[in-house]
Amino acid sequence: MKRVFVDSTSIASVGYDPATRALEIEFGDGDIYQYLNVPPIVHRDLMNAASKGYYFAHFIKTTYECKKVSG
Repeated sequence: MKRVFVDSTSIASVGYDPATRALEIEFGDGDIYQYLNVPPIVHRDLMNAASKGYYFAHFIKTTYECKKVSG
């Protein structure tokens, strides 16, 4: 999945596949996780958030099932 780099102290890059609703996040330590069944609006709101780390911690991390991709 193609990811784009983001301005964040905890998140390095973010990718999203609307067809599968998979949100892929690469963290600053190099670990990559995919979050499953994420609605497009959540991806949009993450990308527009002033603090992507805060948004992730409060609206994604404990809400969506995830799997580790690498790292």
